[in-house]
Amino acid sequence: MTSSASTFEHGSPSATTTRLSVDLGALAENWRKMRDLSGSARCGAAVKANAYGTGADRVAPRLAREGCRDFFVADANEAAALRPLLPDARIYVLNGVFEGSFAQTLAHDLIPIINSPQQAAFWCANADGRAYALHIDTGMNRMGLTPEEAAAHSQGSAPPPCLVMSHFACADDPDHPLNQEQIKLFDSIRPCFAGIEASLANSGGIFLGSATHHDLTRPGIALYGGDPVSDVPNRMRTVVTAQTRVLVIRNAKAGQTVSYGAAHTLTRDSRIAVCGVGYADGFHRNGSGAGVPLRSAVPQGAFGAINGTRIPVIGKITMDLTMFDVTGLPDGAVNAGDWVELLGPTVSLEEAATAAGTISYELLTSLGRRHARSYVD
Repeated sequence: MTSSASTFEHGSPSATTTRLSVDLGALAENWRKMRDLSGSARCGAAVKANAYGTGADRVAPRLAREGCRDFFVADANEAAALRPLLPDARIYVLNGVFEGSFAQTLAHDLIPIINSPQQAAFWCANADGRAYALHIDTGMNRMGLTPEEAAAHSQGSAPPPCLVMSHFACADDPDHPLNQEQIKLFDSIRPCFAGIEASLANSGGIFLGSATHHDLTRPGIALYGGDPVSDVPNRMRTVVTAQTRVLVIRNAKAGQTVSYGAAHTLTRDSRIAVCGVGYADGFHRNGSGAGVPLRSAVPQGAFGAINGTRIPVIGKITMDLTMFDVTGLPDGAVNAGDWVELLGPTVSLEEAATAAGTISYELLTSLGRRHARSYVD
């Protein structure tokens, strides 16, 4: 990776108490890995939800430089914001089209992914033959035409789609039987759309092998460093590093309590690093070291790290502040003004999400606006 100076956005680096770095070089390497695993299929990219919280205006052009030409977003507003940055790309709108988004979809040359017979009828009656993709539900019961509806659509007078697609429900679990059921069902409907490109594989689906790759793959979480396959070592590079500034070091006595609700009682004389991050910044309250129901599932709560040494959260995470127990660190090892890693090379994205009782997708997409963001490449 070629390094460049960090450029801070959304805040002053000297004034911030939280900062977030996005490694665009690692992101590009992750995309190349998914591209190579996709075999002969083109490799697209899911950049919805502001590129999973990492900044679509920086991520999408970087992936375009690597050769990505197919981008997937949730709605027409997301797509319209990207069009000036991706003038030659195919931008697919996962939520499809409706009357209110129709003009914007046309104006920005977007490709709606049609998810129902009603959307299909509306688009084909009004779009004058403009391109669209057709989503076929193969077992998720979320979006998409049923196979029977898709077959009927293929026999009608509507112009054919440019792409047919479906979406895995359990691709992160390679042994789940629904994966093979969805592959077979998708393959059974494809003859109705002979000669039309097909797409099935998301991040986890790419790892299921060539039977899922078809013409176009759609990696998402893997690009941002998330683990696309459960219970195996993560092969993706870390993209996001989040840190918080130590504001105060407190000394407290055994028997005293920490934070709201007095839910955490100290069992020893302790040193506490009070840091300028909280649930308003996406550091979830469910990661609190005590006093919330999910602690019965993950008793230890969340943690941070200083110079590679992990330090636990103690007491309830608050809106703007979090307390870490630094008693085990040598005297002088942490001081006001130092930075604590929240996720990154020591605290992986998956570990941070699990400690908060959630998943990497939610953790990334809930990162708050107060982080001073920087991008390196």
